[in-house]
Amino acid sequence: MDPNQDVAVLMVVSGEPEADVVCGLLRSSGIECGYRDTSAIDSPLEDFMAAGQREILVHAADLEAARALVEDAVS
Repeated sequence: MDPNQDVAVLMVVSGEPEADVVCGLLRSSGIECGYRDTSAIDSPLEDFMAAGQREILVHAADLEAARALVEDAVS
């Protein structure tokens, strides 16, 4: 997913493994997604570690459908 397109932040998750699970769920339902580091990472090691929170990104047009899908999955 190109972050320069019309994207929206669906949610923030604790790390890369959780981001992979959420994106897997979204992709299995046909929703294109991706994730990126958040600005919440504030460590001198952040450029060397794949740790910390991630923002899940979806196309803005898919935001409501993605929210509904995630809410159904956790309830």
